[in-house]
Amino acid sequence: MLNQGVVRQQRLFEGERGLVLTGLLGFILAAFCGIWTLINGGEVAPGGDVSKAFSFNAALGIFLLSTAAIAPFSGLGARSRVIFRRVYIGLALYSYGAETIQNFRGVNPRFVESDSIFDQTVGNIFTFVALFLVLFYVYLGVQFFRAKAYKIRPAIALSVRYAMIAVIISFAAGIWISANQGRYTGADGNIIWLHGLGFHALQAVPVVALLAERTYAKMSVRNKLIHITGLAYLLGLIATGWQTFNGNTIMEWSILPITAVFCFLISLAAGALTLRKAVLDRKPGGRNTGLHG
Repeated sequence: MLNQGVVRQQRLFEGERGLVLTGLLGFILAAFCGIWTLINGGEVAPGGDVSKAFSFNAALGIFLLSTAAIAPFSGLGARSRVIFRRVYIGLALYSYGAETIQNFRGVNPRFVESDSIFDQTVGNIFTFVALFLVLFYVYLGVQFFRAKAYKIRPAIALSVRYAMIAVIISFAAGIWISANQGRYTGADGNIIWLHGLGFHALQAVPVVALLAERTYAKMSVRNKLIHITGLAYLLGLIATGWQTFNGNTIMEWSILPITAVFCFLISLAAGALTLRKAVLDRKPGGRNTGLHG
């Protein structure tokens, strides 16, 4: 009989089958749009672009799968998780539909130029859907800053805190794109880089936490690696955002892009070091590698 004092550890994706399937739907739609673009080209007159539907569906699919992975560690109660899950699935399905169908119809669903009442309605609803995607995700993110989430899986909670700050920056960049009526700003700035890089923190930082959990290092050492990864990633985002705000491309050889690359490399190096520790510690005699500070 099981020891009643043992608390079962939550697992990645646990209880989030619906979110996982919705995320996978994004990849299916992206594949369809990608094949269409390769055969027929992306642009659909007068204002649609199927290649944009391809990138949107793929990005949203990755975002939903990442969310499904970390949701079990949020500390949300069963009822709250059900509400979040159902609302987010509904919002995602509308987003998939609006982005894909409208671009195939020759309409940009986010920046509608058509006089059609239908197209205008779809675009207006899309705006509110995007707003609710942000609000509900902020609600989920807040949970990871509470003690309950930290008690479930300390390393993951710490990593997701950094990731959520990065996601908020991405959401802010998305609002910037909407207010700007496009991704380009200034002479050569492209907001989409900031928008996309922030969301990838949901994969980059928690992966380091998962690897850190597989080491025999002290908790302080594990946390230090996560802090380095998260802080470096955030500083890279800030440098990217600053360069973009100045209206300049992140591809030029100047102080801010170089700083961003340097910060991202530090984050990557911390992840690589954590992976090395995890691999060595899982080998026979790994406890005696001298890597546990």
